[in-house]
Amino acid sequence: MAASYDLLIIGSGPGGYVAAIRAAQLGLKVGVVERQYMGGICPNWGCIPAKALLRSAEIFHYIEHAKDYGLVAEKFGVDIAGVVKRSRGIASQMSNGVGFLLKKNKVEVIWGQATITAPGKVSVAATDGAPKGALGAGEYTAKNIIVATGARPRALPGIEPDSKLIWTYFDALAPASVPKSLLIMGSGAIGVEFASFYKAMGSDVTIVELLPQILPVEDEEIAEHAKKRFEKQGIKILTGAKVSKVVKGADNVTATVETSDGKVQTLVADRLISAVGVVGNIENLGLEKLGVKTDRGCVVIDGLCRTNVPGIYAIGDVAGPPMLAHKAEHEGVICVEGIAGKHAHPMDKLMIPGCTYCMPQVASVGLTEKKAKEAGYEVKVGRFPFIGNGKAVALGEADGLVKTIFDAKTGQLLGAHLVGAEVTEMIQGFVLAMNLETTEEELINAVFPHPTVSETMHESVLAAYGRAIHI
Repeated sequence: MAASYDLLIIGSGPGGYVAAIRAAQLGLKVGVVERQYMGGICPNWGCIPAKALLRSAEIFHYIEHAKDYGLVAEKFGVDIAGVVKRSRGIASQMSNGVGFLLKKNKVEVIWGQATITAPGKVSVAATDGAPKGALGAGEYTAKNIIVATGARPRALPGIEPDSKLIWTYFDALAPASVPKSLLIMGSGAIGVEFASFYKAMGSDVTIVELLPQILPVEDEEIAEHAKKRFEKQGIKILTGAKVSKVVKGADNVTATVETSDGKVQTLVADRLISAVGVVGNIENLGLEKLGVKTDRGCVVIDGLCRTNVPGIYAIGDVAGPPMLAHKAEHEGVICVEGIAGKHAHPMDKLMIPGCTYCMPQVASVGLTEKKAKEAGYEVKVGRFPFIGNGKAVALGEADGLVKTIFDAKTGQLLGAHLVGAEVTEMIQGFVLAMNLETTEEELINAVFPHPTVSETMHESVLAAYGRAIHI
């Protein structure tokens, strides 16, 4: 007889496990099906291990520049095996933590490959690596099913990753050695984060981006600031260009790069990282047979994460952009609260912050200046550079910028865009402000602690209204 649940979630990533815990809190009987990595990609092969690598790179960078801080550091270098070991250890710790949280909340884990055979019915086939206590292959039923299967790296025809010469982020997270030269296709978050890491580790890095600017979803001014910083570090950047052909050698690749103005050049690198986006894991789930609507590799949902088939929901990367862990987590809560009959608030994607952990960091929320103008707003724009902030100067991190965009008629904060040290921690202040519908007057009247880098946020708001103090 099939085991029965109020809610069955396919995928234990940030969306899946958060949805499961919230559902358990609301008194639902919950099961989570996972086929490979407890916790999904984020803690195992994404967000967390990547940040561990970047932290090692950051510390190495500071040691290299010890003299700038009046310090002496000698006989230091990179132990890439040690760096990777630390990162993988942290990934394991986070994955085990997800398992602990599910157990604590009495969520049953089912290990295997799930297929939805009919509304309310899931068949699970066995896969390897089942954790202790997990249920296995079998037939399961549920009143509601959430698809939270995440996404995988997109592969371009003729440039398919092989884990040797052409890497995905999986391969780039656990290198056996640091390549002397590295070519990166794509300058989104994944591309520039690996560019920062490998440059700090000693690689000669080149980024090729198809669009006219790097970090294509960011404000143009912020992206240009970041580009100059990358180039100052020695990272070579080609925008408006594409890798049209790759020839593999014994231990390197030769790439043909075509630019938008018709020029062609050949680049040789030890390794190539393909960072041209991700595609939702929608295959082999039974969605097509059930008539679940998909679009460009993702499941189509409404504001409460419902698909067009009653009783079937989707959250996270598989449900479309922005493909961010925190978006998946929030969708999980929205979806479950809707299922439980609570007053769930549909996701407002303009309120979702974006964070890129390159050096320098980039963070944003809301409309860019260009998109605000395209939307018909008359805008007031404030800018404040880190060089005018005492804490940033004392930290040796004086190269940064905070940019704020307001509706000139109402004072509504439309967007905030930051580049510089620790801006991924600062952006949440603007996220809260936008969620609370804060006006420029309230932000101007807020007291910011001194000395902090967050004072740049206050000064940027003041600057938008001609009131900046420290510049």
